[in-house]
Amino acid sequence: MPKYIFCINCGSSSIKYALYLSGAYEELVVQGAAERIGLSEGWLWLNDGSGKRLSDLKTQLPDNDRAIELIFKQVIEQHNFPAPDAVGHRLAHGGPDHLTPEAVTPSLLRELNACISLAPIHLPGELACIEAVSEHYPQLPQVVCFDTTFHCQMPDMGKLLPLDYHLREEGIHRYGFHGLSYEYITGVLGASIHGKIIIAHLGSGSSMTALQDGTPQDTTMGFSPLGGLMMGSRSGELDPGIILYLMDEKGYDLGRLQDLLYHHSGLMGVSGISSDMKTLLDHCNNSLQASQAIAMYCYSVRKSIGALSAVLGGLDTLVFTGGIGERSAPIRWLICRGLEFLGIALDPQKNDADADVISTDYGQCTVRVIPTNEDIMIARHTTDVLFK
Repeated sequence: MPKYIFCINCGSSSIKYALYLSGAYEELVVQGAAERIGLSEGWLWLNDGSGKRLSDLKTQLPDNDRAIELIFKQVIEQHNFPAPDAVGHRLAHGGPDHLTPEAVTPSLLRELNACISLAPIHLPGELACIEAVSEHYPQLPQVVCFDTTFHCQMPDMGKLLPLDYHLREEGIHRYGFHGLSYEYITGVLGASIHGKIIIAHLGSGSSMTALQDGTPQDTTMGFSPLGGLMMGSRSGELDPGIILYLMDEKGYDLGRLQDLLYHHSGLMGVSGISSDMKTLLDHCNNSLQASQAIAMYCYSVRKSIGALSAVLGGLDTLVFTGGIGERSAPIRWLICRGLEFLGIALDPQKNDADADVISTDYGQCTVRVIPTNEDIMIARHTTDVLFK
């Protein structure tokens, strides 16, 4: 029997959500978001399954608890959509002991709270959403879906870190993230999943994964969502000596380091303007810092495509997804410029149109743009855990 699954994807100051009717296939009923949580004025919006705007409300959203309360009232009470049978959540990290989707229990929440230091800007808000649902709707079963699950099949060379081997026994190794997005994209690729494939999930958080016949071999994000590519406000990979220097010579403590690396680095730190790529593209002609930030971001992605191609021994397909990957033709063009040695050649018209295939007919590597859908993966996993 089909079930209504409410999918929650929590960010640092926003909660995106969707209601799916999940059965033999998934039907989107509504989707929306609560944005600017904790800021001076919050924003709640709601669309039906066809994308028609149903509600647009400016209101106070002091915390996730209030946002969850208003979201459910907006969807169920004000617009009379069906009450959900279950709620599914995306979680960035479950640590070494939680690598597959699970039903929420008090003991699981205790263990996840102990993992907060692994993803300090993600897990607190995500766990707060779970607790808010439990408080306001205690009868609803909930499921957590981990972004690390997809990468569990990586070989040891993709997981190991060059540290004392005893630390690996304590769960210090490379996990990989954006797994729900990668899982969705591999499903869309279907029969064309064979061969050497790189998927680039590029957004405010960015990462890439290398697949051989659909099995992950390596990824750019490692132990935490802080590593790998340069991102919107996160640094990506750094020489560890910089951290030691900032602590020893500049007096940085843990809180100040976290604030620097998570909130004042990446595009935001280099440009001094914004963490948003579209904003920087608008400023790049009159701001050296904006143009440098864009160039560094594209260089970071391009370099990692080369490294992951070396892992695979070549490249047959490159897929762009995520907010920047799906919608920023100039960034895709800048990233691919210089990758001709891998057989990558973009068609300018197809790229500008965000076409499904944006490579030329003569390019040896197929380059695609595939919109991701993490919510539908949450709906599927929640249904599998609770109702199958």
